[in-house]
Amino acid sequence: MGKHVVVGSGQVGAHLAGKLLAQGHEVVVVTRSGSGPAGAVKVAADVADQDRLIEATRGADVLYNCVNPKYHRWLTDWPPMAASFLAAAEASGAVYVMLGNLYPYGPVTGPMTEDLPLSSPNPKFRVRAQMWADALAAHEAGRIRATEIRGSDYYGPGATDQSYLGDRFTVPLRAGKTIMSVWPVDLPHSWTYLPDVADTMITAGADERAWGRPWHVPTAEPLTFRQMARRMAAVVGAPEPRLRAMPWPVLRAAGLFSPMLGEMKHVRYQFTAPYVLDSSAFQRTFGAAPTPVDAALKATLDG
Repeated sequence: MGKHVVVGSGQVGAHLAGKLLAQGHEVVVVTRSGSGPAGAVKVAADVADQDRLIEATRGADVLYNCVNPKYHRWLTDWPPMAASFLAAAEASGAVYVMLGNLYPYGPVTGPMTEDLPLSSPNPKFRVRAQMWADALAAHEAGRIRATEIRGSDYYGPGATDQSYLGDRFTVPLRAGKTIMSVWPVDLPHSWTYLPDVADTMITAGADERAWGRPWHVPTAEPLTFRQMARRMAAVVGAPEPRLRAMPWPVLRAAGLFSPMLGEMKHVRYQFTAPYVLDSSAFQRTFGAAPTPVDAALKATLDG
């Protein structure tokens, strides 16, 4: 069994740490507050503090970056944290597994594959693209071993209130009330199941075939908000769900008073056309498959 350092204990980090503990590994969870699951070594640290992160990762086999600052703080928060991760990976010799996302691709036509350029012009998303470019450069220079794992919008047990399929979706669904969606409800969209994200990161950290390139998390066929709602209703025995999309001008106006809602203008393109993730490369290489949607929804709604 190895030493695994999980930085961040949010919706992905919590699943990841739990799975690693269940496998019998030594798990160190690093957060600003010092939180983490029972059985893990909990370290309170500012991730941007290189000395603290280097100390926490001493002797580690794998270092996982599961941190996720608020979107409106990416430009200020990510660069020093990214530098700290690279320093810790180099000092410890741990495999560096980054939790990425699809934002750096920008608007695309057709399914997204890992060989697409990271061409988004958005400054915040350029920060994420640069993080991977820097990690890859360090990998190719022989200083570290690195990989990045990218998924689409998350759902599953433990999803935060930022999840489009979280409580704001499921509570009215269970009650038979109209679900107010912030986006159009009848366009195909890829949804990535949180436990599959954790499993993918564990596989990538342990298998040298994963290193030196990005991978997409095994993700099931795209479904619209309405299709997901119908499947959820079937799981919990709720009536035929009713959905209504909020008008875009209303959301734009609300964004003037809420930093989170204000960021939605940057991702609107993901919901005004089909948004499809191709995860066949990881599935083919590692013999993995996404959790079937109905089983994933049952676990989500039972949680």
